[in-house]
Amino acid sequence: MNASALLDRLQAFRNDVYHCFDHRSDALFNLFDAITVAGLVPSFAHLSLQGPFERGHGSLYAALTRGTLDTERVREIVGTTLNHDQPLVFAIDTSTWVRNDAETSPQRGYFYHPSRHSAGKPVVAGWSSSWVAQLGPVSSSWTAPLDVRRVTPDRTAHEIADEQVQHVRRLLPPGTASPLFVFDGGYDPTRLSKLKDADRVSVLVRVRRNRRFFFDVMTRPGPQGGRPRIHGAKFLCADQTTWPAPHLEHLETTEQYGTVHVRAWTGLHVKTTQDTRPGSRHFKPTYSGTVLLLEVAKLPRETRQPQAFWLWWRGPGVPDLAMLWRAYTRRFDLEHTFRFCKQTLNWETPRLRHPEQADRWTLLVLLAFTQLRLAQPVVTDARLPWQRPQERGRLTPSRVRQGFVQLLVPLGSPACAPKPSGRSPGRPKGKCSGRAPRFPALKKSA
Repeated sequence: MNASALLDRLQAFRNDVYHCFDHRSDALFNLFDAITVAGLVPSFAHLSLQGPFERGHGSLYAALTRGTLDTERVREIVGTTLNHDQPLVFAIDTSTWVRNDAETSPQRGYFYHPSRHSAGKPVVAGWSSSWVAQLGPVSSSWTAPLDVRRVTPDRTAHEIADEQVQHVRRLLPPGTASPLFVFDGGYDPTRLSKLKDADRVSVLVRVRRNRRFFFDVMTRPGPQGGRPRIHGAKFLCADQTTWPAPHLEHLETTEQYGTVHVRAWTGLHVKTTQDTRPGSRHFKPTYSGTVLLLEVAKLPRETRQPQAFWLWWRGPGVPDLAMLWRAYTRRFDLEHTFRFCKQTLNWETPRLRHPEQADRWTLLVLLAFTQLRLAQPVVTDARLPWQRPQERGRLTPSRVRQGFVQLLVPLGSPACAPKPSGRSPGRPKGKCSGRAPRFPALKKSA
C-alpha cells in the first residue's frame, strides 16, 4: 500500500477506536493519544500535560474510574490488524503488573517475577495479564499483540490461553493452515493438549531438562490377556542412555547462532493423573507429541554458554524442525513488547485501586501499541541528535513513538473539544471517605 492508503487505514482505525468508548469517550480518546506520544512519565497525572490531552487531570482519573468501553469491540478492531501474509505463528505469555503494597486493591495474586523478589523468592503480588501476539518472519522488536486478558484468581493461565487460541482461530478465514502457538516453560504440555481447538492448531512449548516422557504403545492386550500397557519405554531428558536414534533431525549453520542442531523423537507422552479418579478402572488418556532437542553453537550475545533447549510439539502432520526452532527463538520478541509497554507506554505507572480500572488501562495500552504499529510504515524518523538514523518503514517502536506526534495534525481527532464547566464544589464539608477495605493477595494452585 502507498502512504495515502496507509494513512487512511490508520485514520479508520482511530475512528473505530473512538466508537469503542461508551462513556467518557472524549477523555478516553485523548488519553489514548497521550499514551501514544508521551513516553515514560513520572506519574499518571503527568499524562494530562501532553498536547493531545485537552482536559484537566481530573478528567484523566475520571476516564478510568467512570469511563466504559466495549471490550469485545476492542478485540475485534485489534484483530483486523492481523497480517495474513506473514506466517501464522503466535506467542502466548503472561506479564505481571506488580502491586506488592496495594493492600486496598482486590483480586491480586502471587506470580513469578524474573527480577523482583519477596521474602527471598522470585514471587510478587499483583495482577497478571495473558497476551497473545503474532510473531514476524524474523526476529524483531515488533510483534502484533491481538488480545490481552487478566488472569483472575478463580482461573488459570491455561484457561485464559485456551480462550485466546479460540479468539485467534475466529480471526482466521476458513481453510487457513493450522496456526502455531508458542509457549514458554510456565505452561504444561498436557494441559495445552486439552485445548478446545487442540486438533486444529499446533502447540510448541518449552519443557524442563529433567522432564520424563514415555513412548506410545499398542493398546491391544498381551497374548495372555489382561489390561494392555499404557506407557512404553522411558525417555529421560537428563539421561542420554534412554534416547534412541532420533526419528527426525535437522542441521544448519546460521550467522546468529552458528551451527544449529535439532533432533526430534515422535510418539512421546507424559503420565497424567488429572483425568481419572483414584481407583478408577478407565483408561487414562495420553496425549502424544514430539520431543525436540535444540542445540546451538553460540548465542547472539556471548555473555554465557549456550545450553540445550527441550521443546514439546503437538499438532497435525509432520513437524517442520527448521520452522519450529526459529519460531521458538522469535518468541523472545514478545519480551521486547512487554518491556516497551512498561517502560515507554507506562503500563505499570498508574496506581489504580480496582482491577476493572486496570483492565481498561491495559486495553488502552494495547490500542496505543497497535496504533504505533500501524503508523510505523509512514512515520518519519524524528531522531535526537545523538541517535543513529533509521530507515523509514524500519523504525523501532521507540522511534515511531518519537515521530508519531507529526501525524496528529493530518490525522485529526474524532473526539469533541472540551466544554468549560467551572470549578467542582469538591467534597462536602465534614464528610469523610472512611478507611478503604483491605484485601490480601490470594494464593492459588496452578
